Parts: sequence; structure tokens; C-alpha cells
Amino acid sequence: MNTEIFAEARHHMVLSQLRPNQVTSDSVAEAMDTVPREEFVPQELRSVAYLDEDLEVAPGRFVVEPRVFARLLQEAEIRHDEVVLDIGCGTGYSSAVLGFMAQAVVAIETDPELVAKATETLTRLECDNVAVVEGPLAEGNKKQGPYDVIHINGSIKTVPQSLLDQLSDGGRLVCVIGSGPGVATIYRRTGSNFFPRAAFDASVPELKDLKEPEPFQF
Repeated sequence: MNTEIFAEARHHMVLSQLRPNQVTSDSVAEAMDTVPREEFVPQELRSVAYLDEDLEVAPGRFVVEPRVFARLLQEAEIRHDEVVLDIGCGTGYSSAVLGFMAQAVVAIETDPELVAKATETLTRLECDNVAVVEGPLAEGNKKQGPYDVIHINGSIKTVPQSLLDQLSDGGRLVCVIGSGPGVATIYRRTGSNFFPRAAFDASVPELKDLKEPEPFQF
């Protein structure tokens, strides 16, 4: 498939998957109509890159189905002057979309090979405002924080406090809590308090290696 066919499939994704499913944000639609999803999936999956399905791009890492991903981004209300933390970025697709919408993105991955792959693809596509960092997912990246938005790729059982603490005042964390189906949830920070809000039902693969850091013991 050539670039024109992929571009047509990408536009069709926006019109047939996002817009009929309560994605009204023009900024989200524009970002997902621009970033080439096929560049972030294995060669054998490129022909199905724009199906409304979760695509496994590495063991335990998925490009989340477009409809759910788009609605999470819409709930996050990302502005162009904001800094975003992307947890479990895999091959970097979510980070590229977030980078199109935000001022800067810090993406976290545990696997050094995935970090290298995501960095290579993002560099090749000139996503110059995205940096991929290797490290435990639950630790985030305090050094570059606080963050206006934190996005988590995949469903989780609970949100680690270590990530919530990296939100700026007024910051939002978006994720899916639980599975079969789970609930897309937005946490908003006000001062030292965090207020969750259920947004919609969503079934996405579990992000299994996002765990709360063990407390330090003497």
C-alpha cells in the first residue's frame, strides 16, 4: 500500500470510526488524521492499521483502537501549550499523536529495544517535541514534571499515586480502569486532591507491568 492509500484509510478512520462515536474535538480528529498509524505497527499489520481494533506491536504493548484512544484524548482536553507524560508508549504512536496536540511529550517505556524503536520512528517522522525515556512505568519521570496531562496506554487496576503526584495543579490523567469492559476515567488534580470521573465504558488490553513502586524499607 502506498502513502496515498494509507492517507485515505486514515481519513476514513476519522469519518467512520471517530466522528460517529462522539469524537467532536477537531484537534483530536486533526491529529489522528495526520499521524501515520501504519508506521508504528509491524510490517505484517500495516494493511490493517486503520481497523478499529487493538493491534499488538510488541509483547504486552498495543496500539489502542482508534475510537477509544480518540475519546480519551478528547476527555483530556489537551492544549498546544501543555506538557504530556505518555505511559507505556510502545512503538510511539500515542506519543506522536499527543505531540501533535501538545507543546512537548515525555514517553516512558521499560524495554530498551522499544525505546530505541520508538525513538527511531519518531525521529524519522520529525516528531521533534517527543522524548522517549527508559524506566519503570509507575515511576513516570519526575525530573521533567509536573505534567498537564498524563495518558496511560492500556487498562489498569488502579492508578499509582506516584503518577498522580506528577500532575500539575489542574492537570488531568486519563486511563481505563478495569477490564471486560473497563471504565475510561479522568482524574483531575486540584491542589493536593484528585477527583476521578467516569467517562465511558471501554475494553482495551491490560498494561500489566504498570505497578505501584514498592515502599522503601530499612
